[in-house]
Amino acid sequence: MNLIDIYLVDDHALFREGLKFLLSGLDSIGAIYEADNGQQFLDGMRKHPVDLALIDIEMPVVNGVDAARHALELCPNLKIIALSMYSDESYYVSMIDAGANGFLLKNSNFAEVKRAIENVLVGKNYFSLEILQAIMKGQRNKPQLTPHDQPLTEREADVLVRICQGLSNAEIADLLNLSKRTVDKHRENLLQKTQSKNTASLVIYAIKNSYYQI
Repeated sequence: MNLIDIYLVDDHALFREGLKFLLSGLDSIGAIYEADNGQQFLDGMRKHPVDLALIDIEMPVVNGVDAARHALELCPNLKIIALSMYSDESYYVSMIDAGANGFLLKNSNFAEVKRAIENVLVGKNYFSLEILQAIMKGQRNKPQLTPHDQPLTEREADVLVRICQGLSNAEIADLLNLSKRTVDKHRENLLQKTQSKNTASLVIYAIKNSYYQI
């Protein structure tokens, strides 16, 4: 089994130490590196590229959003889980736009942290339930339109739901009796129509517009 190398990026040493202690007890975890700001993390990534980074948003020197964006330029395959004390939309949207695969509140229990790591490492997205509930609450009475008022087709909506369920394009193709190339095109159209930068953005869009219910 290949071990997972992780970077913990947070300016609170006690939080990092506690999380490192818990993660080190998992059989799947290899090296665990630490940084107390975004610049230290980026410098470290050049020496020790890792599989996954858990990154706090609010940090000195270089914040989490900029750190995530630059880290993905260094290592495009890096998986990122954003950490924050707050469930405010501006926090998770900025990190998702930067390329984060998931978002955890810092008061999450370790079982949820472990679940989030497992999800993002297999290509899925993960958001704390409190984040998803905040999205639904904030958008309940505020319908969203696509940027050019382009409604999704029935098939695009079907594909979007499967994306939210964490299925790969190949799995969606099998489930809907389509070719993978067709699903690839639907995903491309969805990203364009919704002006989403990545899969995580698509999930947020789907929840906001009631295509997907949690």
